[in-house]
Amino acid sequence: MGNEAICIETPTRFRRYTIAAGGIAFGTLMKLVDPATAAATAADNDPFAGIAFEEVTTTDFANGKTEIVVAKDGVWDIRASAAVAIGERVSISGVNTVTKVAAADLLFANVGVSEEACAGAETIRINVWAH
Repeated sequence: MGNEAICIETPTRFRRYTIAAGGIAFGTLMKLVDPATAAATAADNDPFAGIAFEEVTTTDFANGKTEIVVAKDGVWDIRASAAVAIGERVSISGVNTVTKVAAADLLFANVGVSEEACAGAETIRINVWAH
């Protein structure tokens, strides 16, 4: 998929979700889909579920592995799709990318807080805190 998050400080909170498909790499940003299922992020405003803390291949999925563990916190290097200021809240902006959170996303799409600034598309350190 590309641009998977890189773990900098180990998470302490985890959650197991059902998955809709395999082919999920460690570090993939995950979104919530109904019912209580996680899938790889795809678009702006995806509700954040966490970060994949294990890999699930398409073969694993075909052989009956239908759940994945996601990290709900920790510090991660994540790709920003646009400028982000230090200390800004970030939300999903697309496949494995974040951007500064829009007012409409404050209640449900938060990924965490930027610990670095960037002027454009680049990887920055994010303190993740999923609900």
